[in-house]
Amino acid sequence: MLRKILILVGLYSVALQASAQVRYSKLTLKPKEVFELKGSDILVVDTLTMMDSSKIILNKLKAENYIHAKVAIFHKGAFIDGKGIPGIRGRNGHPGVSVTTPCTDGKSGLTGSNGTNGAHGLSLFLYFSDIRVPGSLYIDVSGGDGADGGQGGDGGGGGPGTRLCRGGSGGSGGSGANGGNGGDGGNVTFYSRRIPELRTMLNEKIFIRTFGGNQGQGGDGGAGGYSGLSPADDSKMDGKHGRKGPKGLEGNPGKPGAINFDDK
Repeated sequence: MLRKILILVGLYSVALQASAQVRYSKLTLKPKEVFELKGSDILVVDTLTMMDSSKIILNKLKAENYIHAKVAIFHKGAFIDGKGIPGIRGRNGHPGVSVTTPCTDGKSGLTGSNGTNGAHGLSLFLYFSDIRVPGSLYIDVSGGDGADGGQGGDGGGGGPGTRLCRGGSGGSGGSGANGGNGGDGGNVTFYSRRIPELRTMLNEKIFIRTFGGNQGQGGDGGAGGYSGLSPADDSKMDGKHGRKGPKGLEGNPGKPGAINFDDK
């Protein structure tokens, strides 16, 4: 029994190591072709060629991704996408109920839900023995934008007045929800013996975005409900208009990432 368990553990370890990286002797992406790194965060290739406007989408379920290439060739508009996923907008609050019962106040609108935070940009580690850029390479590991908060629901209208009682007041508008925070930008680190040459390519042939994500905006407060009116056309017996709900707070922008060079 013990022997069977050890065999199963050994087979599992081998399978785990085999799935830990995606391995190619040669990977050539045609113009506008998209290659998505799935099931792993490591791409190992002897010769990587990205033709015009081809794209590599990194594994966004992993905080760090790695590309190892003995030879990397980038043509015009080659793009590596490690940008953080944007947040999801908050839902709007439900409006308050408008009443028909005489002299009864309308119901307040409900608060919207907060926008979610943008995801952080990925950190990308690039290992190149030889790199050639006859075109241009764009790398984006910016943080995802925070989402806007939902709007507050409008207040419900008040019921009508009578000769004996004042009209109902309108319900208050619901509060606007807060916006989400922007994700932090990821880091890009180059490992190569050609670091001095890579530095000269930066912003000339290699363009890298490590910006923090934009903050989400707070949702608007809901409008106040209308007032119930007196049937006697006496404004003193009319209800009061509901108050507008407060606007939600905006989130915080994400922090920028960094670009690093290591010639070891």
